[in-house]
Order: sequence, then C-alpha cells, then structure tokens
Amino acid sequence: MSIVTTAPKRPRLAYHHHAGTAPTVIFLPGYASDMSGTKALALEQWAKARGQGFLRFDYGGCGASEGKFEDQSLTDWRDDALAMIDHVDGPVVLVGSSMGGWVMLLAALARPARVAALVGIAAAPDFTDWGFSQDEKMYLLEHGRLERANPYGPAPTVYTRRFWQSGEANRLMSGPIAFDGPVRLLHGQADPDVPWHRSARLAELIRSPHVQTWLVKDGDHRLSREDDLALLIRAVEDVVP
Repeated sequence: MSIVTTAPKRPRLAYHHHAGTAPTVIFLPGYASDMSGTKALALEQWAKARGQGFLRFDYGGCGASEGKFEDQSLTDWRDDALAMIDHVDGPVVLVGSSMGGWVMLLAALARPARVAALVGIAAAPDFTDWGFSQDEKMYLLEHGRLERANPYGPAPTVYTRRFWQSGEANRLMSGPIAFDGPVRLLHGQADPDVPWHRSARLAELIRSPHVQTWLVKDGDHRLSREDDLALLIRAVEDVVP
C-alpha cells in the first residue's frame, strides 16, 4: 500500500497501484466503503493476470486513508478521484460502485480528456435527492447528522449535512450528461438500495451512443457473487481498447 499527498487541505490517501498497459482501470468505492471490497480485489486480480494498469484507493476519511469520515463531502471525494486520475499517466477507465458511480460521472466531466470509458455498478447519482425522505432531509438540515441501520455491518451508516448539501449541489440527472465514450451500467433488479430503473434513466441521459445497461434479474445491490464478478470483468474488458 502507498500513501499520496493530494491537495494541501485534503487528507493523504491510501492506494494500491499496479502499473501495466493503458488505460489504467481505477475503482471507485461506494459510500462508507473502501478499496478492500470483493469487486475491487477481483478486478485487481484480473488486471494483474493480463498486465493491465489498475488502481484502487480509499477516499479521505475512509479505510486506510487519513481524515475523519464525517468531515467529508461528495465534492471532496470527487477531488480524491481526480487526484488519483492525475497520479497515473495516460487514459483511464473508471469503475464506480453505487455512490462511486456518481463520483465517476463527476470525475469524467472534470477530466474529459483523460477518462476513456465508464463502468457503473448499481450507480447512484443524485441519491441525496431520491434516497432520502422529506423528513430525513429536514432532520439533516436541522441536526446536521443522520444515522441509519446498516444492512452490511454492525455500525450504523452516518450521513452529514455537509455531505447531503454537497450532493444536492452536484446533481446530474436533470439533463444530458456530456460523456461520449463507451459506458456499461450493471444493475441487479433485486437491488433494495438503488432501484434498477435508475441505471436505465442514466443510460438515457449520458450523451454517448455507446451505452449499454446490463441487468441481473436476481442481483442484489453489491453484485459480488462469483457470476456477478465475472460479469463485471466482462464489462470492463468490453470497454478497454
């Protein structure tokens, strides 16, 4: 594991970089997740086997990176992704899981000359809008912090006013999204967290004609089963030149 200093006011980020053939595939984790998940490790193994450049990292305040989780915002994590793009040479392919799918879109818009292709896994752009009830939004604005039961671990999932406001300021699903490269959107139709029709709508909004939506009828939010991982690898191979 390596540590890189990004912007002066940002935490130092932990990452693993396997140098290889361009484009470099960069994995973007979901909300409150890290780079040690099943999908990131499966892609790293695939990349090493074929000599493909690959990088996985932790956002500030997550995993092995420095910083406090509750101090972070969506734009902070977008900037962390941009720092990782800038840390490697040549074109990149971004693979974003859940919230990481939102981050990958923001990063692609900020680095159009660098991002060659996108792969989303249950991509969740704009979830600060559709993912919270009106009561939850009002609670966040009033109290600055909201806890929810976490179906994937013992600790509750925490959301802050700062993160929520940053998300609302960076919503993308109101009009065309100016990306022209190949895109693959994977989504489980049994996903309890991000409805699969969100990916169908995202496919409509992305400007590129080279967009495909791959649905897994019995797939959950994580898409981490053996068959799901094989599909993910196939999607990445589909967009890597």
